[in-house]
Amino acid sequence: MVYYKLHPDENASGYSVRDTATSLSVGLGAALVDVLYKALALAVFIGLYELTPLRVEVTWLTFPLILLAQDFCYYWMHREHHLVRVLWASHVVHHSSVRYNFSTAVRQPWTGLTSQLFFIPLVLAGVPPWAVLVCGGINMLSQFWLHTDRIGRLPRVIEKTVNTPSSHRVHHASQGGYLDRNFGGILMIWDRVFGTWAEETEQPRYGLTKDIDTFNPLRVVSHEYAAIGRDLAGAATWRDRAGFLLARPGWRPAPGTGSRPGET
Repeated sequence: MVYYKLHPDENASGYSVRDTATSLSVGLGAALVDVLYKALALAVFIGLYELTPLRVEVTWLTFPLILLAQDFCYYWMHREHHLVRVLWASHVVHHSSVRYNFSTAVRQPWTGLTSQLFFIPLVLAGVPPWAVLVCGGINMLSQFWLHTDRIGRLPRVIEKTVNTPSSHRVHHASQGGYLDRNFGGILMIWDRVFGTWAEETEQPRYGLTKDIDTFNPLRVVSHEYAAIGRDLAGAATWRDRAGFLLARPGWRPAPGTGSRPGET
């Protein structure tokens, strides 16, 4: 088998002025609203922390274990944000560029509060709220360098263990066997355990399965919510409405059982 990206790609996808400007604009907006979301999450975490009798002391020995547990929760958060449409409506922002570079890394959603729900188990287990948020920051910062075509495949032991540019290129690709793969943040072991890991074997095509073809930041962050709204308006049953919200992205009712013709 011939593997792609054994070496750095000298013809990488690169940057464009409009795409980069869009990513930076979206990223700036995300940074501003994230202050509010983190404040709300911290308030909820503190309340739950006061209710649980469990306590985990943060030391030099326990902090790596807390980070490991946070990464495990991150895997499930990331996975569900790909598989549940109303969550995908937020995360799709990060996948909306047809280019793959460091500016793509900051193209983040403006509706990221749902991500924090997946870290509540850590608080209930007695992890101090500040430690949960610090580990979350470390996890996100560790992924910035992954968004590049300029670094080829690393030694196999590294590729099998931690997240790398090669593994994350697969995650951002929109073709066939690459869809919904490699959800890990820091580690790739979760994907291997739960059967969602895929190796980079062909050149990825970045973007969405149906690209939105816009550089308008407001449309970038809202287009999937608008699509959900249109589907809900055309749904004939509550079952269909639930499907449009909670099923996988792209779900449609079976012919003759759901939404009225011409309204999906």
